[in-house]
Amino acid sequence: MTVEELLEKYATGVRDFSGVDLSEANLSAVKLSEADFSYANFSVANLSSANLTGANLNYAKLNVARLRGANLANANLNNASLNVANLIRADLSRAHMKSASLIRAELIRANFSRADLREANLRSADLREATLRQANLTRANLSEGILRGALLTGANLEQAHLIGTDMARSDLSNANCREAEMKQANLSRANLSGTNLSGANLRWADLSGANLRWADLSGAKLSGANLVGADLSNANLTNASLVHADLSQAKLIKAEWVGVDLTGATLTGAKLYATSRFGLKTSGIICEWVDLSPMGDRTILQHFSLEESQEFFNETPPSIRIIVDAALDHEANFAIAGAYYQIAQQYQEIKQPPTIEVGRRRTVFTFKVDSDASLLPTAYITILPFKDATITQNNICTAVAMLRGEDIESRVLKAPQRVKRLSNLLEEAMGNAAAIKQMKKILELTAQLNFFKASTQTILTNSSAQTLTLYESPKFGKPFANRSDVSPSVYDSSGDSGKLIMPSLGVIVDFVKGFHHIE
Repeated sequence: MTVEELLEKYATGVRDFSGVDLSEANLSAVKLSEADFSYANFSVANLSSANLTGANLNYAKLNVARLRGANLANANLNNASLNVANLIRADLSRAHMKSASLIRAELIRANFSRADLREANLRSADLREATLRQANLTRANLSEGILRGALLTGANLEQAHLIGTDMARSDLSNANCREAEMKQANLSRANLSGTNLSGANLRWADLSGANLRWADLSGAKLSGANLVGADLSNANLTNASLVHADLSQAKLIKAEWVGVDLTGATLTGAKLYATSRFGLKTSGIICEWVDLSPMGDRTILQHFSLEESQEFFNETPPSIRIIVDAALDHEANFAIAGAYYQIAQQYQEIKQPPTIEVGRRRTVFTFKVDSDASLLPTAYITILPFKDATITQNNICTAVAMLRGEDIESRVLKAPQRVKRLSNLLEEAMGNAAAIKQMKKILELTAQLNFFKASTQTILTNSSAQTLTLYESPKFGKPFANRSDVSPSVYDSSGDSGKLIMPSLGVIVDFVKGFHHIE
């Protein structure tokens, strides 16, 4: 069929041209929308600026075809072959291209918004500055391709192959790259904020200067990756592998990375404000200094030797233990869950519910906090549901007041700003506690139950693994001597309220001296 015959039939309303052979034909700027070209041959044809919107090109051959500026919006290109085709600035928005082959195709600034490219082969294709917003690229092959400056916001790249692909300065924000193969990919200065990269293979990838804020990298493989200057603030790196990765001056503020493997990694200059240093593998880590300032502006720097860096990244998690001299029953369990949920809404430092260990005679509530500085103020809040709250809180206030003495600050702690910081945090906690008490419903149920009247013991553990028994009721443990004589009265610790049983000044000072990085 000649071009003239094709256009004449199309003009009369014919749309079925399936299987037609128009290889090397000149169809520049023609209008053939909605036509059926399934299994047609357009190899080496000139279709520049052609209008093929909604056309059926299923299994069509368009190898080396010129489609520059062509309109293929909503076209069906499933299983089509477009190898080495020129689709520069072509409109392929909402096109159906499942299992299409575009090997080494020129796709510069092409528009693939919302296109279906599942399992498509785009190996070595040039997609510089192409638009692929919300495109479906599940299991697509983009290896060794060029996507420099491409727009892939909200795209689905789950299990896609991007090995050695150049995606520098591309925008993959909120994209789904779960379990994608991205080994040795170039993602320098790429925008990956909010991107799902869980389980992705990013070994030896270049992520220098990349924006990974709020990205999910849980279980990701980042061994040998270049993350110099990358922003990983609030990112989820749980159980990720960063063996020999370079995180120099990376921003890890409030990142979650429990279980991460940092063996042999470089962290010199990393910004680690409010980032946990617990539960990490850090053998052979290289880290000369870190930035602990809230804004990552180097106002708080911590320098250390190799041995000190190992200690820094393996400190004991600061924790608060409230040991109750009674077994937790179902009613009390319901009440404490509700109370701590409501308290956490008012006091944001309680980020997770406590772990609970229930024995035949005792119950242990353990709260983990982000820093040593949070220990005393958070303990002031967590004790609120219990009868021993007032006396425990008095001990906390007295301990901080003792530390505020001039002799203690200058001669022992040598850090008055540390004590000032603790005082300020405690004052904030006291304000929160007052607000919580005014919301009577929060503590109303706990006040009625015997479990919360039992004697308690409050123990703090700092990041140096030192413990401080902040308060222990004089009646604590005494009912164990003769359980057969236990009556409801043993739960009443009100008789202890007049006694202020304090740890010694020396013990408090030693405990606070073991605090890390709270200035």
